[in-house]
Amino acid sequence: MRLYVGVTDYDWFSLLASIPGIDEVNFWQPSGTGGFRALSPGELFLFKLHSPNNFVVGGGVFAYRSLLPTSLAWAAFERKNGANSLNEMRRRIERYRRQSISRFEDYAVGCILLEQPFFFPRDLWIPVPSDWASNIVRGKGYDTSTDVGLELWRSVNDRLPLLPSSAVAVREAVAERYGPPATIRPRLGQGSFRILVTDAYGRRCAVTRERTLPVLQAAHVKPYAAGGEHDVRNGLLLRSDLHVLFDQGYLTVTPDLHLEVSRRIREEFENGRDYYALHGRDIARPLPHFESPDPELLRWHADTVYRG
Repeated sequence: MRLYVGVTDYDWFSLLASIPGIDEVNFWQPSGTGGFRALSPGELFLFKLHSPNNFVVGGGVFAYRSLLPTSLAWAAFERKNGANSLNEMRRRIERYRRQSISRFEDYAVGCILLEQPFFFPRDLWIPVPSDWASNIVRGKGYDTSTDVGLELWRSVNDRLPLLPSSAVAVREAVAERYGPPATIRPRLGQGSFRILVTDAYGRRCAVTRERTLPVLQAAHVKPYAAGGEHDVRNGLLLRSDLHVLFDQGYLTVTPDLHLEVSRRIREEFENGRDYYALHGRDIARPLPHFESPDPELLRWHADTVYRG
């Protein structure tokens, strides 16, 4: 199994560590360029503070990497970006970029989405691996097939049982102590769900193909409150008005991915011409490397929510 140690600052770490019950974080990269291929979903991403704090201080389960407009990164994660406001987040990004940018420019930032984060108290901080070089700026990958990588894994694994109950999800998911390191299935939070569904549909509404990002929303087929999961198979990217109608049962999507529009729009509102023009339309499928909506969840929506 691979691990990655990413370099971050103490302010980012301490703010996130102070949020009770935090279930996801966005480890953003200020450059807004390039990709992140060091891990596969389910492998561990660890946090290392800037020098002189040469310690590994926590981590999370890697779920996904995307290049996002800063406004969308903030809308999806808010304080889980490690900042108290969008303006504060922008100031930090611009400080690292060493440039001043117009407040109207919605520039892109690299986002590494991590689930089930954990944060070690100072007395559990792990000294950086023996091969860590002082000139590393962004991070370094390790593999548990090597002595250094395995020692790092064991150091993390030893400390997880000492964390409070908020870290129980990771503690239960990691391999048995000193057993074979194993990947962990990322349990997505709401923000990560939003980003994965947005990217799965190519940042275009699944019905209308609208691509104005601020009005696109990730809809749950089966609501989270009703037992639905934050999972791409339980998601559709919809224009905001279609999302509201879908949630309230005025629209549904059939298991073979066709839109149905309820007659109740006309009966209750004496209108709906624009929506009836969409009746029977094929729903766009996600991009090839993402899973399609679960037919059973679509049947649930049609049987339980749709007004017919």
